Parts: sequence; C-alpha cells; structure tokens
Amino acid sequence: MEAPRIIQLPKFLDDRGNLSFIEENNHIPFKIERTYWIYDVPGGERRGGHAYLNLQEFIVAISGSFDVVLHDGVKEMRYSLNRSYYGLYVPKMMWREIENFSTNSLALILTNGKYDVNEYIRGFDQFVSCKHGR
Repeated sequence: MEAPRIIQLPKFLDDRGNLSFIEENNHIPFKIERTYWIYDVPGGERRGGHAYLNLQEFIVAISGSFDVVLHDGVKEMRYSLNRSYYGLYVPKMMWREIENFSTNSLALILTNGKYDVNEYIRGFDQFVSCKHGR
C-alpha cells in the first residue's frame, strides 16, 4: 500500500508572479476525476473526519496554511501545508482531518473519483475495524 507523502510541484519564478501546476498521472499518481476546495473556515473548526474506501487525494494550500492529520489505523501523522508549490498525497483508507486553518486559507483537493456517499467511512472506530479486517 502506498504511503502519504509530500510532493513538490514545478515552480517557475518570475518577477511578475510565480507559477506552479499539477498534471495528472505525472506529478500526482492518479487521474483527476473531481476537484473541490475548502475556504472561509471559522477559527478553531476542523474539516474532514472521515476516510475513503478507494479515493486518493492530493491536497494543496493554495493560500494560507493548515494542518492535515492522517491516521493509518495504527499511527497518526501530521503535515503542515503552507506553500502552493507542494501538496500532500493521501492514499485510500487513511483517516483524514484538516485543522488549524489560517485566516483566508484555501485548501484545494484533487481526487481520483467522483463524489459518492458510499465511499465514506465516517466513524473512526469503524475505520480501524475495516483497516484491520474486522
């Protein structure tokens, strides 16, 4: 099974403003089927609190900063995202929460599947049981 990891994206520096981009099956290890973003998160709020059965994600802090907290059923991992030229690859079956949003932060999330309510595992105990084959 693949592990979560930070992926550096191309960065072109220019006096007029910098440019970065993401290409499916090149910079990220999947074909992009859905793109969504999270913004205007009130102070102290968290987003996520679920896992996906089959979906993979790539999360980028387009603006501001936030922390992505992942759990693989055994251990917790924390990633602080605060640059628009790298992102976090999240493989399937990882519990995910996003927290510590800075003012005016913008989280861009790319996935390899369309929205499907049946893809979600919403209870942490259920996730751990599923992960350990119970």
